[in-house]
Amino acid sequence: MPAASPHTRRAHRTSRRVRLVRRRVLAVTLVLVVGASIATFALPRPSDGEAEAPPSPSATSPAPTPTAAPTPASPAPTSPAPAPTSPAVCDDPAVVDALASGTDAEVVAALGGGEAFRAAVASGEAPCIDVTEAGRTWVVVNKRNALDPLDYWPTPQAQPQGIRVVSGGGWLRADAADALDELAAAIVADGVGTLGVDSAFRPYAYQVDLYNGYVASRGRAAADLRSARPGHSEHQTGLAVDVVACDGGCGSHDGFKGTAEAEWLVDNAWRFGFIIRYEDGATATTGYSWEPWHLRYIGVELAEAYDAGGYGTLEDFFGLPAAPDYDA
Repeated sequence: MPAASPHTRRAHRTSRRVRLVRRRVLAVTLVLVVGASIATFALPRPSDGEAEAPPSPSATSPAPTPTAAPTPASPAPTSPAPAPTSPAVCDDPAVVDALASGTDAEVVAALGGGEAFRAAVASGEAPCIDVTEAGRTWVVVNKRNALDPLDYWPTPQAQPQGIRVVSGGGWLRADAADALDELAAAIVADGVGTLGVDSAFRPYAYQVDLYNGYVASRGRAAADLRSARPGHSEHQTGLAVDVVACDGGCGSHDGFKGTAEAEWLVDNAWRFGFIIRYEDGATATTGYSWEPWHLRYIGVELAEAYDAGGYGTLEDFFGLPAAPDYDA
């Protein structure tokens, strides 16, 4: 076999080297492919309750728009501090002092005047004001409220000096007597007429005889419409007075209805601290028939509030229950 030429041998070596290189490249490629496949199969799969992480944004994705920093929340508005409350009526030092050592008028003034006094009593805001307390101008004596004690005797007493006393002694509590003198002078000055006192203070024993006399002559039911039972009479307080017209001669109770003096009292008695206690149409509340001659002294400030409010009974004025009859 003839020997190969040098050119031929070089070609063979080159061809063999090429083949060796190709084999190496192929082997490397196979290793890379197999390794990648193995790596792919080795990656963990997400569990059923676990979401895959979102892909990272690519370099070409737009940058997120910056958001403004959150504005700090404004503090919630706070309610204004409550205004300091006034002391309870009965804790007011002025009221305490007036009740302890002042006059009835000073007590009314300490509570703010007639209307304020009335409102405090009617609303229950002034439990220290006892409207059943004998000896007070605001005492309410009726068929449900008896005087305590039953034989209460008012002091000091005085006789009015500027009015004729027709019967009885005409004695009243001193402040009521002074007020009646002023009223009697005013009705004369106004040219209306002249008044006389027919009945004023009545002691307990006197009321016993008077009431029993009405019962004997008219029966108990009729007597209860006209006369109070002993211990339930306003006359026993020294704050009530029955008046009559005395023009040329003094008339009677029943003759007082419809007189000019009676009409004047409706409009003017309050100016002197008096009210007409038993008005027409108020029997269902007071338990008494109409008595236009029966004046009751409660003091100027309370009488003014009574008239301004259009009240017809002390029961309504102080927010008390009606007293049309006795408990027993």
